[in-house]
Amino acid sequence: MRLERHNLQGDYNPVKTKVVHFRMNPTCVAKQQRAEDVEQLRVECERLRDRLRKMEAGGAVTTDDTTLVIPPSQEILDLRKQMESAELKNQRLKEVFQKKIQEFRTVCYVLTGYQIDITVENQYRLTSVYAERMEDSLLFKASGAVGSGSMQLLETDFSRTLSELVDLHLFHQKSIPVFLSAVTLDLFSRQTVV
Repeated sequence: MRLERHNLQGDYNPVKTKVVHFRMNPTCVAKQQRAEDVEQLRVECERLRDRLRKMEAGGAVTTDDTTLVIPPSQEILDLRKQMESAELKNQRLKEVFQKKIQEFRTVCYVLTGYQIDITVENQYRLTSVYAERMEDSLLFKASGAVGSGSMQLLETDFSRTLSELVDLHLFHQKSIPVFLSAVTLDLFSRQTVV
């Protein structure tokens, strides 16, 4: 009984028994076929995942022989049109603002006689239309918020030549507009003296 049980479990006596293996063992063939099927299914699954990702992105999907183009949904088309319209509107606004800013700068220059440039944050360079040289400019710095109207004259080579006007109009009268007007009159009188 014990011997029978061992024989059923695959035990054998190698001295008395010889084991023969088939060249075309059905079990080995089945295992090999199964491994090939699993590999083939894995490759196909990966290919289908790639196609699905491309479809979700709304692009063209290539198959083995053809290209499948899936048109984007109407909602995506509408959003693209809205985005293009908004970009075009934004571009037009930029152009209008640039034009208006340049127009404003020109009007300020013509009306006040000063070209105003922003050099750094909260710092402004004023160049008079009557300046003898381009380097003859005044620098003002906004102290505090720009809208508060608190400005300080920074020292430049040109502002050192205007010490009398600075003392009178900025320190005593505390008026930048009067100071700028006095500088304009002074520069104008220098040019018109014959």
